[in-house]
Amino acid sequence: MIKLRMKRGIHPKERKISSSKEIQEFPLPKRVIIPFSQHTGKPAIPIVKKRQEVKTGEKIGEASGFISSPVHSSVTGKVKALETVLLPNGSSSLAALIDVTGEDVLAEPTWPVKDISSLTPGEVRKITREAGIVGLGGAVFPTSVKISPPEEYPIDSIIVNGSECEPFLTSDHRLMVEHAEEIFKAAQLLKEVIKASHGYIAIEDNKPDAIEAFEKLVSGLEAWDVVSLRTHYPQGAEKSLIKVILNREVPMGGLPFHVGALVQNVGTLYAIYEAAVKGVPLTKRVVTVTGDGVPNPSNYMVRVGTNAREVLEAAGAELDNLEKIIFGGPMMGLSVKTPDIPVLKSTSGLLAIKRAYRGKVYPCLYCGRCVVVCPLQITPTRLVKYIQAGMWDQAKKFGLFNCMECGCCSYVCPSNIPLVHWIKYGKYMVRRMETK
Repeated sequence: MIKLRMKRGIHPKERKISSSKEIQEFPLPKRVIIPFSQHTGKPAIPIVKKRQEVKTGEKIGEASGFISSPVHSSVTGKVKALETVLLPNGSSSLAALIDVTGEDVLAEPTWPVKDISSLTPGEVRKITREAGIVGLGGAVFPTSVKISPPEEYPIDSIIVNGSECEPFLTSDHRLMVEHAEEIFKAAQLLKEVIKASHGYIAIEDNKPDAIEAFEKLVSGLEAWDVVSLRTHYPQGAEKSLIKVILNREVPMGGLPFHVGALVQNVGTLYAIYEAAVKGVPLTKRVVTVTGDGVPNPSNYMVRVGTNAREVLEAAGAELDNLEKIIFGGPMMGLSVKTPDIPVLKSTSGLLAIKRAYRGKVYPCLYCGRCVVVCPLQITPTRLVKYIQAGMWDQAKKFGLFNCMECGCCSYVCPSNIPLVHWIKYGKYMVRRMETK
């Protein structure tokens, strides 16, 4: 086993209080709200109408471009309406409201279902496309696109991302402990598809049971290594993992395939296995429900489209006594004003916070702490000053769009300057002007 660690970043308190809680199947909701925009790229185009009956796994939204993804019904029921709904990031999307009418009736898959070892690269790409599989580590980038790199950029290394460096979250941890074999079979499949010569399974050392599970699976295999990473944040980011494991730096504005690497989250790999072997599209995912406002921290397998309110209440959260609800982890998650938002493909966790810290903002001290911890070696303070002054060209030049919004700079800032919020605002303004 290889042992490595990243140099920059931070080490916040882990608070993995739900790590020992086995994954529970969340009860079937009475209604799901399934947005047609749950992925990077263009929203899916609705192909269902009001009052239409649908089956579990039936396609209800067709991909509308190369970088897009289909959307499927997560229940068997009747389409009540097509309405615009609020998403966790504050934007809106057209969604299908589906009322459950009975037990699951699975739709026939539109892709080949057979022994996973006999699938061809073309069939694997079709499966990931048709099953609506996207990156479940947070970026929700369509997997079929990710495993189809340009021919001029051959990939020699695949990295299975099991680091789960965000505090509180344990959904990936439980998947690795309970479904290691399925994840590894899907990883081997992708390794053959992209013709990589070597594979690495990256897991932080605060998950010894997951490391042990994968060490047993790779024992005797020369093409695979388990990498034990010293717990650190944001080590689970693609570019960070590539630097730590392969000592390669993805260029500014570049992608992993530019340096011969492919990184896949364990949740995504499990979804690929489910689609390839069982014919089930991406209609549910593991969600960690935790925080100081949750009496019973849990890991639930939740249908996409389930109201977050129902999931939080199932774990015992008293919603009237919460100061903050976060979709995702505390570092990169999105704070929402209402729990009445559907669980999406990107929802790795729901955090219920009783008491949120709000520090007074002071002027920059020029201490340089944000520069020291930035994993991408950006100068956050200078970048924010350009944004505040409306100097958009300079902001782009100094790495505005290279920032992955990990939150390390805001975490260590002694003046409590919301650096990440300013950077998000800068990205929004630049995109808005470029669109015009």
